[in-house]
Amino acid sequence: MQGQPHLREQLDSITGQTHSSWTIWVSDDGSTDGTHDILAEYSKSYGTSKFSVRPGPAQGYVKNFLSLVCNPKITADYYAYSDQDDIWEPAKLTRALDWLQTVPAHQPALYCGRTYNVNEDNQFLSLSPLFAKRPSFANALVQSIAGGNTMVFNHAACALLRAAGADVQVASHDWWTYLVVSGCGGRVFYDPQPLVRYRQHSGNLIGTSHSWAARKARFGMVLKGRFREWSDMHATALQRLHHHLAPHTARQLHAFNQARANGLWARLAGVKRCGVYRQTRLGNLGLIAATLLKKI
Repeated sequence: MQGQPHLREQLDSITGQTHSSWTIWVSDDGSTDGTHDILAEYSKSYGTSKFSVRPGPAQGYVKNFLSLVCNPKITADYYAYSDQDDIWEPAKLTRALDWLQTVPAHQPALYCGRTYNVNEDNQFLSLSPLFAKRPSFANALVQSIAGGNTMVFNHAACALLRAAGADVQVASHDWWTYLVVSGCGGRVFYDPQPLVRYRQHSGNLIGTSHSWAARKARFGMVLKGRFREWSDMHATALQRLHHHLAPHTARQLHAFNQARANGLWARLAGVKRCGVYRQTRLGNLGLIAATLLKKI
């Protein structure tokens, strides 16, 4: 997707943060509109030490994000993902760092949260769901609870992502980050206060995960085997970090993978026993259906 229409608004929301100690790294993954000119303007205004642009790998959005987070030339105490057209509330970084700085630097930590869903003109549409159950590896195995545009994480978390590598095959960079931090002894905080305005385009309204269209689409993906494909993908990817997994999450991953391979009754019992869960009642009904159909 071309970034020109909303890029200035997004960049201004980052440069206008109440936390002013930031550096922006942009990976331009092949835009052909006026994106280059806008980026050159901001880079000239702020200087390359504050605003750096590099070409992306041209392999899709997941590889684009991972190419940045796994770049050894990018070093910081904390990192945040940002899409090209979303808008950060002014206190986003301040609020995220207020929590992250309570976690010891050696322990992986991930801040994430809700969003305001807005239309192309930045007019409010809805709030993303408020998830009440605690974030955990048991949840991350079957659900991604927050968009990457809400995520801020520390260097210990970044080091794990780099240990896995930019070429890892995963469903999305944000789900992968949740899996890695929760699986490797880290802490995850899901903020009920929205601090990102997530722009909904006509082509991505299905992205509002609480809509009936989105629920229908997700169930369709379950029936087509996409959920099982993602589970297989993540199980393979997590093998790259097997030495970093906490003992209890390593056991949970093994039990989950074993349960998925079993026959119907053993599969149902095994999935229940390993403790995986989704955040809502409807989501857990979908999890049961996927287990019954061997689509998990």
